[in-house]
Amino acid sequence: MDKENKIYKLGFIGCGNMGKAMLSGALENGYVKRDEVIIYTQNKENLNKLETEFGIVKANNNKEVAKSANIIILGVKPNIYKEIIEEIKNEVDVDTIITSITPSFKIEELQSFFEKDVKIARAMPNTPAMVGAGISGLCFSGNLNKEEIEKVYEFFKSFGEVVVVKEELMKAVVSVSGSGPAYIYLLIEAMADAGVAEGLSRKDAYIFVAKTVEGAAKMVLQTGKHPGELKDDVCSPAGTTIAGVNELEKNGFRGTIIKGIEKTAEKFEDMNKI
Repeated sequence: MDKENKIYKLGFIGCGNMGKAMLSGALENGYVKRDEVIIYTQNKENLNKLETEFGIVKANNNKEVAKSANIIILGVKPNIYKEIIEEIKNEVDVDTIITSITPSFKIEELQSFFEKDVKIARAMPNTPAMVGAGISGLCFSGNLNKEEIEKVYEFFKSFGEVVVVKEELMKAVVSVSGSGPAYIYLLIEAMADAGVAEGLSRKDAYIFVAKTVEGAAKMVLQTGKHPGELKDDVCSPAGTTIAGVNELEKNGFRGTIIKGIEKTAEKFEDMNKI
């Protein structure tokens, strides 16, 4: 079945929280229509909920998705990737684009699972995609043409920002943006705890801190200023902010963050050893 005769533009094999975020963005932003998406997940309850919530087509099995969709998102856990690929590999043709969203496998390894030169898009989205504010790193096998790359790019663009990188940089993407939201949530939680200790209600503390993080991020993106310069703008001589910054530095604030990201990168390397 060639791409002109395939029924569906998108196919999901597995569709957890990240898959739902991606699907929601693609539908809301007009990348696909509901009848252009087919999904299968082994969790029948979840499959029925997806059908009800999004009005998409519910497949009978993974093979049906593999043979009838142009772009297939593998949204299953990495520990069953090989099993799923073994099941669908004979249904995947030369025009099918397989999109992997796990940090666990290199393009070369994924192609070896399929036992042929299948077209691979390797992606690392992050959870803010759930609110249309994600960022995804993308890289591709060398056998996709410009039009195919653009189609995958526009899909990921429907739920956030996209940066195309070399595959060897996916380690950095995973470490900084894939895992990054967890570090920011820790920061928000810690700052809110401090706000509560100073008398704010828990609800107000989270609002103050979350909006501060949001605003600071926008300042970096929209002003083009170096973060250090923006930090200096807040730190008046002998003021409250510089006192806090000094205390954070004494306790290794920046160094601790860097070490955490380095540890994430080490784990990525372990997961990508062929």
